[in-house]
Parts: sequence; C-alpha cells; structure tokens
Amino acid sequence: MNSLFADHLLSWMIAMPFLGMVALAFVRERNAVLWTTLVATLINVALAVRLWIGFDPAQDRLQFVERVEWMPTFGIQYAVGVDGISLLLILLTTFLPPLCVLGSWESITSRLKAFMMLILLVQGAMMVVFTALDAFLFFMLWEVTMIPMYFMIVLWGGPGRIAAGLKFVLYSLTGSLLLLVGILGLSLQAGTFDIQLLAEHAYSENSQFWIFLALFLGFAIKLPMLPFHTWLPDAHSEAPTAGSVLLAGVLLKMGGYGFIRFCLPIFPEMAHTFAPVVLWMSVVGILYGGYMALAQTDLKRLVAYSSVSHMGFVTLGIFSFNNEGVEGAILQMVTHGLTTGAMFLIVGQLYDRTHSREIADYGGLQQRMPRFVAILSLFAVASFGLPATSNFIGEFLILVGVSYENFVFVVLAMGGIVLGAAYMLWMLQRVAFGQPRTEAARQLKDLDFREMLTVAPLAIAVIVVGVYPGPLLQAMDASVTYVVERLGTG
Repeated sequence: MNSLFADHLLSWMIAMPFLGMVALAFVRERNAVLWTTLVATLINVALAVRLWIGFDPAQDRLQFVERVEWMPTFGIQYAVGVDGISLLLILLTTFLPPLCVLGSWESITSRLKAFMMLILLVQGAMMVVFTALDAFLFFMLWEVTMIPMYFMIVLWGGPGRIAAGLKFVLYSLTGSLLLLVGILGLSLQAGTFDIQLLAEHAYSENSQFWIFLALFLGFAIKLPMLPFHTWLPDAHSEAPTAGSVLLAGVLLKMGGYGFIRFCLPIFPEMAHTFAPVVLWMSVVGILYGGYMALAQTDLKRLVAYSSVSHMGFVTLGIFSFNNEGVEGAILQMVTHGLTTGAMFLIVGQLYDRTHSREIADYGGLQQRMPRFVAILSLFAVASFGLPATSNFIGEFLILVGVSYENFVFVVLAMGGIVLGAAYMLWMLQRVAFGQPRTEAARQLKDLDFREMLTVAPLAIAVIVVGVYPGPLLQAMDASVTYVVERLGTG
C-alpha cells in the first residue's frame, strides 16, 4: 500500500479533486457540502507537503514520473511528472482552493454544490496542466480550465457577467485554437506528443517560426500580455470572489508556464529572435497596467490592472534568458498568486458587507475595522514589492536578470514599481483613513474568526517568502539551469 501511494503520488493529487466532486454528488445539506469540499482540498494540501518533502532539488530531471499508454495508435500517453518549476506552481494550486472555500462560506447562497464542484474541477484540471508530460494531455486539460471559470462568471457574477463571460470565452478559445495549431504542428514534425522528445527534435526553419508564433500567442493571451489583456479586468470585476482568486492566483500562470515549458526549450533560436519585441511589450505592459490601476475607482478593477503590470514582470524575466531572470519570473508568478489572491479575498470580504466595490464609498475603516486595515495594508505594500515581503524577491531577481540584456528595461520597469506604490498607497489612504463617507461605512464590523482564518495563511506566506525565499529558489534552480542551458546562455 505504501508503494502504491508513493509511486503514484501525482495521480492521487490529480484524482483527489475529482473524488471530491463525486462525494459532493451524494451530499445535500449546506454545511456538509462546505465541509466535504474543504476536506478534499485540505487532503491535497497534505499530499503537496508530501511531494515537497520527497522532491530532490539537486536533480534537474523530472521526478515522480508516471507513464501509462492512453491512445497508443496516436502515441498519446497519460504522462505526468514534476521538476522544480512545476513543483512551485503545484504548491500554489493546492494552497489557494481551501481559502476559496472558506471565502465563499457565507457569500455563495445559491447553487452552492455546483459552485464547490467548479472549484474542485479547476484545481484538478490545473494539477494536470502543471504536471503533464504529454502535449495532448496538456492541451485537453488546458481547455477544461475554461469551462468552470466561464460558469463561475455567468452564474455567480455581477451585473455585467454575461458580457464578461462571453469575452473571456472568446479570448480563451482564440488562444486555445492557436495553441492547438502549435501542438499539432509540433506533433506532425516530431511524430510524438511527448514534451521531452519534442524539445530534442530538429525542426525546419520555416516551421519553427510559425509554430513558435502560434504557441507564443496562445500563451500570451492566457497570461495576458498587452495588447491581449482586455478580457481580464472585465472577468475579474464580474467574477465572484473565489473565481477572481483562482483566475488571478493560478489560471494566469498557465501562460508563463507555457513559455518556459514549450517556447524556450523547444525553440531557443526563435525565442532569441522574438526576445527584443517581447521585452518591449513587457515594459509597456508594466507601465500601462500601473497607469490604468492608478485611474480606477473600483477596487477589483484596480487589482485586475495591477495583475497586468505584474505579468509584464513575468515575461520580462522569462525572456531575459538567464538564471536570475527566469527564477525571478517563476517566483513572481507564485508570489503574485499569494498577494493578488489575498487582495481579491479581502475585497470580497468588504463587498459582502456593503455590496459596493467603489473606493469612494469607504473611508475611515481603521476606526471600525482595525484588523481588516492591518491585513489590507500588508497585502497592499507586498503587492508593490516592499522589501521583506514576497513580491520584492521576484522583482529584484527579474531586474537583475534583465540588466544583463539592457539597462533601459530596468529603468522603465522600475517606473512600474513606482506606479504600483502610488496606486496601492492611494487606495489604502482613501479606504482606510480619514472619515467614513457613507452610513454603511460607519456601521461595518471587523473581520470574524473565519475571515481571519481565510487570509492569515496568505499573510504568513507573504512574510515568510519575503524574509526567507531560499527553499523556493533552491527547489527550482537545477530545473531553471537546464532550461537556460538549452537556450545557450548563462
């Protein structure tokens, strides 16, 4: 039994959310639905801890690999495994769903069982995306992630949910079709869907350009990069709190992961060719996202545009093609999931009380909600990278990495950090200090035990990673070094 568990740990982690969905089918009472979902997600947290303990950071090869013939006629396998890059994203994927369940404990009042099933479906699909070693398996579950997010938006979203949901689907389908074209092109050229073998095949010069372009655009839409970002603010502003947390915390990372897993190791020459354009797109996205966030009056749209800016840092680091930049980009993806997920949770807690996200409807919250303001302040300063908080380490490494490419990018990117400090501190000043502007703001109650339990793990993680990021960097170092060596740089 121990061998069955240890040899198939990843399969157990993938199966657990789907087993939770099956269990929910036999549960009716509200509390039973909530506790069943919470237990299923917490079991996956325990399995992720076991994965972390058993992972050897000194190895650059894949670990916990499982391969089973699925469709042998087409060379398609159920093949999963982890390296240091995917490990960190798996940890993030298991860490956020329990907090989404706690955050939705009272706010979701209709079709609760369906909502909880969608949370589990997102987690299960994301587990496969970050562990898949077969391109067909990767693409199939990539597509599945779109379905629960669409229904979260259109069934539990705000007044503009239908338009936001359709926009999300149209952009996602466009990116998926491009991704499918790229994966089919790879398979036709290499004769396999095995991602490791795809990276070792020699492609013709003409096919390299078009396949790389299709893959790049598919991943850029999901990330999203400027100018493919317009679906993101609408989706965030209309989605329920848990939907926004999963979208910003995990789903956006699929784009960055795709760049690292497909574009860089399979087409290193094309990556170098496209790099100058991508770097300029990245710094423009950083500045544009920060500027747009500064102009927002809606709390969720402010956080959404901050994500556009932060994802610009991710692509800046990835396409710097050195250890510092790529490691900083991966760490930025993880820490962005922590801080932005936390911001959406805490905005949701405020919205549950007043049903308003307008900054102008608040003010003076430090008088009525001191615990809320303390938590909000921590996540606000962490979001723009205050030293000793999690985002600082990733942004610092990215700037170090891109400085080897061109110091102009460092100067421009630092402008995005200044904008981040401006919009977060201005938001904090208007929401937390001064006098309450509405009667509802004067009657607010502070966070209760469940709400504190929802955000406390994120607050601890933000501080711990900010002070001691060594274990995360060590876990990914060998894998990143392998990718960088494939690119022919160091």
